[in-house]
Amino acid sequence: MSEHPQPDRAPEPEKPERARPGTKQRSFWKELPILVGIALVLALVIKTFFVQAFSIPSESMQNTLQKGDRVLVDKLTPWFGAEPERGEVVVFKDPGNWLGDEPVETSGGLAGGLQKVLGWVGLMPSADEKDLIKRVIGVGGDTVECHGSGPVEVNGKALDEPYVFPGAPACDPDKQFTVKVPDGRIWVMGDHRNDSSDSRFHMDEPGGGTVPVKNVVGRAFVVAWPLARWATLPVPGTFHQPGLSAAGSLVPPAAGLAGAVPLTLLLRRRRAAVPGSAPEGAGPEA
Repeated sequence: MSEHPQPDRAPEPEKPERARPGTKQRSFWKELPILVGIALVLALVIKTFFVQAFSIPSESMQNTLQKGDRVLVDKLTPWFGAEPERGEVVVFKDPGNWLGDEPVETSGGLAGGLQKVLGWVGLMPSADEKDLIKRVIGVGGDTVECHGSGPVEVNGKALDEPYVFPGAPACDPDKQFTVKVPDGRIWVMGDHRNDSSDSRFHMDEPGGGTVPVKNVVGRAFVVAWPLARWATLPVPGTFHQPGLSAAGSLVPPAAGLAGAVPLTLLLRRRRAAVPGSAPEGAGPEA
């Protein structure tokens, strides 16, 4: 019996994979609350440990910052032991009723409730926190002084302050001062010296107008809103001038002396222990 060639058959279409029995794909609307919850948790973690948004409540930092600006504050660096440095713009908690009974501006209704929620997780500036924002002029160990209309001096070095509000004196003639900043504290001033209730106005209170470092929330490093005013907030060059640090000129010699003394004693002992070596300064025996 002869064999006849079989006609080519078209390949059978692949059957779509069927879901396993008992499994059901979640709809987008059921997954949405989970996604929102995860986003809120991440935002809360970021606010707590990394970056937080703050709203500028007054004109005390003009023209560097305007009322209503939103700044982002670095909260991570202090976790590694870094302390505020001269020239930084910092946000800090009220160290002793500096704000007095000043009311906190809040919105009512649905907008107010939404602001509280978003402020709590860090997506918007909080309306409940009574924080202040100023520039660090002196740190622990510094002597900060001002006489007449200025300039401000730190450890005897005059500060060239181009960030001060145009037309405003560097110092208030009615608020002259010479302050030695205690360790663990900072001396702060607003850039608008005629409109800032800063360290100068609290010298008769505990701490002498200085702010505890532990009260510092973090450093403001960028103006994030409005977009037209986006800008970074670097440390001005006047704070980088040589000799500004109170202890800067003493630390290297002191450290060198502290290291040289034990090293010299160790070398003398090793020389004395070597047979036939003469004491340093002694000539050969006759």
